[in-house]
Amino acid sequence: MTISAHPYDSHEVWFLTGSQGLYGDDTLKQVAHQSRQIAERLDAAGGIPLRIAWKPVLTDAESIRRMCLEATASDTCVGVIVWMHTFSPAKMWIAGLSALDRPVLHLHTQYNLSLPWSSIDMDFMNLNQAAHGDREFGHIEARVGVDRKIVAGHATDPRVVRRVAAWTRAAAGRHAARTLRLARFGDNMRDVAVTEGDKVEAQLRFGFSVNTYAVNDLVDAVDAVEDKAAAELTDEYVESYDVASALRPGGIRHDSLLYAARLELGLRAFLADGGFTAFTTNFEDLGGLRQLPGLAVQRLMADGYGFGGEGDWKTSALLRVMKVMGAGRPGGTTFMEDYTYHLGPGAPRVLGAHMLEVCPTVAAGRPRCEIHPLSIGGREDPVRLVFNASEGPAVVVGLSDLGDRFRLTANAVDVVAPSEPLRRLPVARAVWKPRPSLAESAESWLLAGAPHHTVLSSAVDVETLSDYADMTGVELLTIDERTTTEQLAKEIRWNAAYHRLARAL
Repeated sequence: MTISAHPYDSHEVWFLTGSQGLYGDDTLKQVAHQSRQIAERLDAAGGIPLRIAWKPVLTDAESIRRMCLEATASDTCVGVIVWMHTFSPAKMWIAGLSALDRPVLHLHTQYNLSLPWSSIDMDFMNLNQAAHGDREFGHIEARVGVDRKIVAGHATDPRVVRRVAAWTRAAAGRHAARTLRLARFGDNMRDVAVTEGDKVEAQLRFGFSVNTYAVNDLVDAVDAVEDKAAAELTDEYVESYDVASALRPGGIRHDSLLYAARLELGLRAFLADGGFTAFTTNFEDLGGLRQLPGLAVQRLMADGYGFGGEGDWKTSALLRVMKVMGAGRPGGTTFMEDYTYHLGPGAPRVLGAHMLEVCPTVAAGRPRCEIHPLSIGGREDPVRLVFNASEGPAVVVGLSDLGDRFRLTANAVDVVAPSEPLRRLPVARAVWKPRPSLAESAESWLLAGAPHHTVLSSAVDVETLSDYADMTGVELLTIDERTTTEQLAKEIRWNAAYHRLARAL
């Protein structure tokens, strides 16, 4: 009863090669052979998670149009890589590009790495024309208004592979968003602004659908869980985590662990039956639930589900998309919230956590399963996993609705170990140093109007986020070691002018 964290096994990127009939059959056979080899080279490259599927060489307007329509209609194609091996008159591409509804990566490459200087003749020149064939294609992309990523270099260049890989992950994330169904159990926390938003506009922009379900619908699913199934899952907990003695079989709080298992199994069943890949809960609306779901949410996130607390559907959807984009890479991705600061002595740091719901994919070691009181929610003490996050570079990302558009804000950070053991803090947590500094990061984040609920990821990089923002037409503000508050303020004003003008047009 788990979901795939990524669609990599069943989806692919199509490799399209442009040429024309002017050069004769022999040349076109060489074009086909060489372009297939380039596609296969990329497909075999480490780090590119999706299959690169080579398609026959395109030499006329009708074949181009049909290929672009097929890509748009395909349930498996999440994007296209396009390369002009020879000169391909770009007017042939107008109808196809106008009909294409898939992300585009324009690969500006060539078959040979080095020029065979002493043997170059006109046959070689006619065959290897990407240097100006891609310029012709780039012109029509700009004229038609195709949003695309351009990557230049040989297919064996690690930089090329890295940039193609980032784009393929973003394309997979875009596809995940377009097929994402999100279940909200209850509404969002009362009087909170940032968890509100336009769900219709979100579906138009990103593709995901958001609908609310009564919490007692979930209660029915939890109550339907068989005692044997709950007991078997608690055995799995004991094997997977350092479970507090009171929660173990025979312990005085073991019934709470059994109910946590019921919560997980009931949630899984509800989400699986409805085809949901993301969900929210709200401590203000728990209906007949005995506990606020903690351990269940943590384990579902670890399996690839998106989650947002207090009804925060935007962060839940973003988490699911970033789970897809980061799947298979080192590191983890989790729901997160900035809680409090260490302002000195030493380097200022952020202590991030949430009431219960931090994903164990970011854990530095074996999590401990504990039970503690929760002062809000008015229910029984909830079970949760407690751990510190792994050290290393990461990114903190928030999605906000500004009324006239959505904005992604990303802050590059470095996760570090706590200065001292956090023996009395009964939740999972992460400590990080924001770039360029805590002061400039916080000033920039506040200036951006970015949310307090975020996604923390050590598996997704800023380039992938940038590609995703381009694919979805969403503004992205990046806060990193080069950021100054003054420059970001100017960028925000420029972006506001651009997006308002573009919307009016």
